[in-house]
Amino acid sequence: MFDFTPDTDLPDTERYRQLADAAVALTDGEDDPVANMANLAALMAEFLPRLNWAGFYRVIGNELVLGPFIGRPACIRIPMGQGVCGTAAASGETQLVADVHAFPGHIACDAASASELVVPVTRDGEVIAVIDLDSPDNNRFGQEDAAGIEKLASAIADRI
Repeated sequence: MFDFTPDTDLPDTERYRQLADAAVALTDGEDDPVANMANLAALMAEFLPRLNWAGFYRVIGNELVLGPFIGRPACIRIPMGQGVCGTAAASGETQLVADVHAFPGHIACDAASASELVVPVTRDGEVIAVIDLDSPDNNRFGQEDAAGIEKLASAIADRI
């Protein structure tokens, strides 16, 4: 049994270090990417406060396809380059959006989402997925969050 209950009083840098360590431990020895993404979505929801959605979109062909997540039902397919997730996947760059309603072309899957952090997951120089985090709070995510999820993406890229 796994018990990855984070200390709620941790500084962000330590929270993200523990999240990455837990992700590596949880996925160790498991080669099924869907099972790993499902557990990782649950782990992010457990570790990160003030989220209303945490999960993955997988790159399949020329679009993103919904992967495992925690939250309300979501858009199933997103064209590359569209919305926050499609922009992150097409550019290979983290998207840190303080107010999703101000993001040109934002795709609203959940009207409750106010801010978003999307981090590409790359393997062998190719984007294979994105980690998508949504919050009902404006300005929920900052540079420490982006750096922490980027480290997580790097740590689990060969497991999803």
